[in-house]
Amino acid sequence: MNTKTLKVSRRLAVRWRLAVAQGRDAGMTTAEYAVGTLAAVAFAALLIAVIKSGTVKAALTSIIQSALSTVS
Repeated sequence: MNTKTLKVSRRLAVRWRLAVAQGRDAGMTTAEYAVGTLAAVAFAALLIAVIKSGTVKAALTSIIQSALSTVS
């Protein structure tokens, strides 16, 4: 390793330590948004599967028909 590379790597290490000491976590928000988005998509897929099931569909239809019959 030459001296120029060593100086650059030391400078980067110092910057990283300062960033960590100041509480900055570079790049973490992007990862958190990605995990949150995946969780939301998985939850939506689960809800769609539940709503498409016959039992839930029949119960929702019954509730809607009951609500519409009391309004008329």
